[in-house]
Amino acid sequence: MRRWWTAVAVGATVAALAGCGAPGGVDGDLVDDWKGMAAPAPFVPAVGTCHPAVQEVGYLSAYNPVDCGTSHRVETIHVGTVTGAAADRSTPPAAGSAGIKAVRAECDREVNKAVGADWRSGRLFLSTVFPSRQAWKGGARWFRCDLNEVESVDDSSVVPRTASLKGALSGNSPLAHRCFQPKIKNSTVDEMTAVPCTRKHRAEFVGVYQAPDVAFNQIDNNRLRIHRGCRSLIASYVKVPNNGDLEYRAGTIFYHAFEAAWTDGNRGVQCFLWVDRDLTRSLKGAGTKGLPIR
Repeated sequence: MRRWWTAVAVGATVAALAGCGAPGGVDGDLVDDWKGMAAPAPFVPAVGTCHPAVQEVGYLSAYNPVDCGTSHRVETIHVGTVTGAAADRSTPPAAGSAGIKAVRAECDREVNKAVGADWRSGRLFLSTVFPSRQAWKGGARWFRCDLNEVESVDDSSVVPRTASLKGALSGNSPLAHRCFQPKIKNSTVDEMTAVPCTRKHRAEFVGVYQAPDVAFNQIDNNRLRIHRGCRSLIASYVKVPNNGDLEYRAGTIFYHAFEAAWTDGNRGVQCFLWVDRDLTRSLKGAGTKGLPIR
């Protein structure tokens, strides 16, 4: 993107003031009292701004922030700076690189603080936005941590909002994952429908497990490890022993990131307990009576 700079010629009228400047009251040096113009700095987006559309690349021409109290689709929660070897590149950090993983980790940390919990524990989606290649060549090294509300745990369609997402997962948040009625076919979860925990359901969100740092095509080979990680979260959530009997108390359902986000460092796996009977209450803190061996 080209940036156009306009030079403004300023015509000055010099008044004769007795006793000032050069003899006769006229300062003969027309520039000694003028401050030098600051060097032009690359554009940096503002934190806490909302936007009418999701951006994959931070083109300046598409930067059109709106009031977060009006309809919008995404909110910039944090703006950081690319540093180290990644900043010396001729283009923004490459997919799967150490640089983009560092950016992703910073976004996760800052967004989690802003919303009050791990963002993956609710109907939210986090994306990272870098400057255009042209802006990067011009010295821009910023990145945006953009957050938006989505339809459901298995539908990432963007939901328009008229309020900020700061504190969105604090307290009794309507965005937080709780109880679900899964639609299971041939041992595969086709759909997870969110329902109040007082209605019949068979699954409940228990937390986010940080999966091992393996390639995306190795997830299948690590499924048992991920299921064990989710079972540990079930034990902590329900307050039951984390031992060999746990797999006879509940099954596990998990959701992981799509390949692009996984490759860039999103290893946060959403974990759910699953039982083969109808529940009409949350199992949080229910203990062995609430989740007996079956």
